[in-house]
Amino acid sequence: MIVVDIQIKDVSLFQTVTQKFLKKNVYIKKDKIYHISNIEEETIIANTIIDGQGLFMLPGLIDSHMHIESSMCTPENFSDAVLPFGVTTVIADAHEIGNVFGNEGLDYFMSAKTELDIFHAIPSSVPSTTPSLETTGGIIGLGEVETLLRNPNVICLGEAMNFKGISYDRESLIAQIIRLVQEKRPTMPLEGHCPKIQGTELSDFLYSGISSDHTHQFPESLKERIENGVFVQLQAKSLTKENIAVIKENNFYEYVSIVTDDIMADELLDGHLDVNLRKAVACGLPIEKAIYMTTYTPARRMSLNDRGIIAPGKLADFILLDDLETFNIKTVYKNGRKVYGTDIGKQDKKEYDYAYYPSHYFDTLSTRKLTLDDVTLKVETDLEKVRCQVIRKFEVGTFTEPITKEIPVIGGCLDWETADCSLLIVMERYGKNRNISYSLVEKPIDSKGAIGTTWAHDHHNIMIMGNTKQDLLKVQHELLDIKGGYCVSLNNDIIGSCPLPLGGIISTAPISILGLKVKEIRQSMRQLGYKNMNEIMSFSTLSLPVSPAIKVTDMGMLDTKTQEFYSLIHEEDGTLLNANTY
Repeated sequence: MIVVDIQIKDVSLFQTVTQKFLKKNVYIKKDKIYHISNIEEETIIANTIIDGQGLFMLPGLIDSHMHIESSMCTPENFSDAVLPFGVTTVIADAHEIGNVFGNEGLDYFMSAKTELDIFHAIPSSVPSTTPSLETTGGIIGLGEVETLLRNPNVICLGEAMNFKGISYDRESLIAQIIRLVQEKRPTMPLEGHCPKIQGTELSDFLYSGISSDHTHQFPESLKERIENGVFVQLQAKSLTKENIAVIKENNFYEYVSIVTDDIMADELLDGHLDVNLRKAVACGLPIEKAIYMTTYTPARRMSLNDRGIIAPGKLADFILLDDLETFNIKTVYKNGRKVYGTDIGKQDKKEYDYAYYPSHYFDTLSTRKLTLDDVTLKVETDLEKVRCQVIRKFEVGTFTEPITKEIPVIGGCLDWETADCSLLIVMERYGKNRNISYSLVEKPIDSKGAIGTTWAHDHHNIMIMGNTKQDLLKVQHELLDIKGGYCVSLNNDIIGSCPLPLGGIISTAPISILGLKVKEIRQSMRQLGYKNMNEIMSFSTLSLPVSPAIKVTDMGMLDTKTQEFYSLIHEEDGTLLNANTY
């Protein structure tokens, strides 16, 4: 007789090979699937027997492209949050903590003990461009990459974002990193970030060896990428009826997975990868294909050959559903052990001691409080109005575009407060150079107020934006008082504040608490009139210099494709006199 730990009787098992549900008996021994049978095996005795009548059994979900720091929480709290939603494995690109602390911060992050399996990507873009375009707290160069390559928990090169450096400069840092990875671990997947790139430019990018993309997709880009051998990872904004139709019409299921990329802490209160799975189904993807693209295709992409399928010898990571149509999760097992069910629940289960982080990790803002003089833009000109380069943001996605507006000049100062614009300031906060840059954004908010954050992709310097001087100062001072995070001011009164003291980007609070604080920020931004499908990500990526088309760093407004800086005021109209350092 053979003794196993668990038998699940008469379960409707998702058979990955056929992508169909079949009635089976499943036997689990220790942390792996032992046997699958059409009948009850008389020679196998189970210590625990589960009646699977009416339940659907499928592999644990695998998120092959995500960033834990986007949830603003620690790996431990993230693990507790997502396991109840059926997520049992993630591949995390911790380039946010890398941008703040470099490899030292990565070591702390990667050493976290979690029930969730967290594999890691090498942050390939720290900084996302170059130190000549943005200032970061940490830099990951060839030496740091070589160290990370020796870590068996590191399984891919994280999203490579510097298009110009990858495609046209063989001596750029990112090009050297790619060659190093190909030399040391030639079968390691190379992940890419290549929005709005097509034709020969796409070929130039792929020629480097990069073979995936997770950025915002449209039917034409999706088809072109897959036909050119790109493995496409669909995040929420790419899950549209039009994109799903392309996948179905061309039978592209093998070349796509569903991912989260960035999920805010308030969103984690209600779901994770399971939400995107449901969205894909709502857009026309058959449920069986959605399961396949959140289990097997991501496992195969990342060479995680011990999971993504329920079969003998594979890890016993699985979900039991009581309703397939709504994807209602009844129970989650990780390594053959129940981690979520009616007797465990979704509540935060543990309190963690974060004393293992150095104390200075909780005090990282090396800046001074701004004064009224800092937000008064002095101009040298004889004109009553000057033409200014202005950023226009969109209400969907994170793309922007450059426009020109005439701004009045009164008393030698740019009168931006009456010009239907907000002033956007980015301050270097690591104490390296004290850079400060000034930009204008076309009417991002309706009410008098300001928004501020240190969670500014990817350099995470201080970024504040507002349409009154007093509100700008209010949020900047609040950020320094709470040692980093997010805050919103309305009529010179703080209406939302979310402290992120660990590196200025992470809270140690459980999701049940942090999620409510983030929700408060989102609601406060809406109260100001900030419009976007994801307000927080939209604002935070105004500082991301690899996202089209015009973004801001501590060094100025940047054309993210040419990597050339714009002048705030057209040179023939006048000169901004404010110093570029504080």
